[in-house]
Amino acid sequence: MEAIHADMTVSVTELKRNFASVLATAQNTPIAVLNHNKPEAYLLSARHYQNLMEMLEDLHDKRIVEERIDGPFVEVSFDEL
Repeated sequence: MEAIHADMTVSVTELKRNFASVLATAQNTPIAVLNHNKPEAYLLSARHYQNLMEMLEDLHDKRIVEERIDGPFVEVSFDEL
């Protein structure tokens, strides 16, 4: 059985019938879209998606900093900048 990574679920059929209502609900929480009782997709609000992208960017930046924390370093003078 596949894990569902959302607190709410909706079937593909229900999504087709009540798209506006389901979309309004998705403003606050991700919704798993099920096809034959298996997760087929996740519906996220634009705001939630943007927050996830910012979080991924922060994690990527953190990884780069951790990789470079011990050098090598290049010394330059203020005049060279």
